[in-house]
Amino acid sequence: MRNIEIYDTTLRDGAQSEDISFSVEDKLRITKKLDDLGVHYIEGGWPGSNPRDIDYFKKVKKLQLKNSGLVAFGSTHRPKKKPEKDETLKALLEAKTPTITIFGKTWDFHVKEALKISEEENLAIIHNSVAYLKKHVDRVFFDAEHFFDGYVNNPGYALKCLAAAQDAGADYLVLCDTNGGTITTTLRETVRKVVKNFKTPVGIHVHNDIDCAVANSIIAVESGASQVQGTINGIGERCGNANLISIIPNIQLKLGIKCILPEQMKKLREVSRFVNEIANLSHFKRQPYTGDSAFAHKAGIHVSAIRKRPETYEHIRPEMVGNSQRVLISDLAGRSNILRKAEEFGIKMTSDSTQLQDIVTTLKDLENHGFQFEGAEASFEILMKKALGLHKKFFDLMGFRVIIEKRKEGEEPLSEATIMLKVSGHTEHTAATGNGPVNALDNALRKALEKFYPELKEVKLLDYKVRVLTAGKGTTAKVRVLIESGDKDKRWGTVGVSENIIEASYQALVDGIDYKLLQGKRL
Repeated sequence: MRNIEIYDTTLRDGAQSEDISFSVEDKLRITKKLDDLGVHYIEGGWPGSNPRDIDYFKKVKKLQLKNSGLVAFGSTHRPKKKPEKDETLKALLEAKTPTITIFGKTWDFHVKEALKISEEENLAIIHNSVAYLKKHVDRVFFDAEHFFDGYVNNPGYALKCLAAAQDAGADYLVLCDTNGGTITTTLRETVRKVVKNFKTPVGIHVHNDIDCAVANSIIAVESGASQVQGTINGIGERCGNANLISIIPNIQLKLGIKCILPEQMKKLREVSRFVNEIANLSHFKRQPYTGDSAFAHKAGIHVSAIRKRPETYEHIRPEMVGNSQRVLISDLAGRSNILRKAEEFGIKMTSDSTQLQDIVTTLKDLENHGFQFEGAEASFEILMKKALGLHKKFFDLMGFRVIIEKRKEGEEPLSEATIMLKVSGHTEHTAATGNGPVNALDNALRKALEKFYPELKEVKLLDYKVRVLTAGKGTTAKVRVLIESGDKDKRWGTVGVSENIIEASYQALVDGIDYKLLQGKRL
């Protein structure tokens, strides 16, 4: 049976999207989700381009991935430099990934105008870069940059560039529609010719500037490509990259070609929403397969039909991609998802549990008020445990105050928080400063609790994000705060929602502390 390899470049090409900036911790969390999804390759970044990616490649080695191979990305060596002396290639090898992807020029226009070298020199650069890296790592993938534009302009030279990489031992020839402007019929004929004339496996990497990236990726697979590159939710520079959230099920469920396991396919919606939350992007309701509206039906003939036979108005069963059927007048979604989460959290619950409907009702009410639990799994686990009577209240808040003082222009404001708590009958009243009001409140909360729960000393606040939920209301808008906390063993996300950013932050901070203490089995 034919298999297609999935190559994810969310952390590198996706991170070039406008309004997106992943921290190292963000990239590590996304890496774990991609590994769970079962993608074959995760392109972590360009280690020679910025300190953040260098730090990522150092830390990612501790994750012990089960399904995915890590890839470092970079360019061929510079003109007039030998491969062994080139800083870009040196940085790629220092990342110590088993696979390296390098891009090289295949459009003669770029060779002449951007590199300003001869066509023969560019061929030597491609060959020498691949050959040098191949001596040091298991796999080298050659990204043929601007290949389709180059092929239209000068097909003979574009093919010579592929031949140079193949002769040097490249493990994949990845055809790139870098400007994203190639029409599907043109792409199909070009891919067919390359597959026919080269023994090295062919991959496809397309951008979405004419809204054809998914279609072009599918056509490339049908034309013989055996690797597809893209990003989660299609994020990327300009109009984005090919969207793996659509491509993966299209390949497997529509073409019948294996790329990931069926149980991994069920995580598709979870991964899609997780990446959006970490990227601080709104979820696209109408996203195929994983959007809220993908399997939503209003009252009338559709609802009547799907209750008898879902396939009357659904092209697949939504559970196959981790989604659920929704009837918009009397919403039936949620129960199976909650049971699945309960199993994941180690909570015993069955479909006839009396608390199940209470959790569904609570969840829908909270979501109506702006809560989202993708990227905040710890808050959802706490919600479930409260409903089931499995949650212990570790302290009672008696009050807190946060003061921000700016004494004169040119100086940073001072932030101080005072908090009073009751723990096991003891009143604790303390204060702390911080880099901002939320950091001060976090410090005061921990200071008050650490004498009772010393394990909280292990917990660090790793990331903090705020999203405005009610556009047009200015400074009175409701906000959602997403906080990532962690200790030496794991990371977890929590969420809070309020018109007051401090209150929303407090909710997320308390959930983060509760989650840590619940892991200590103090119940």
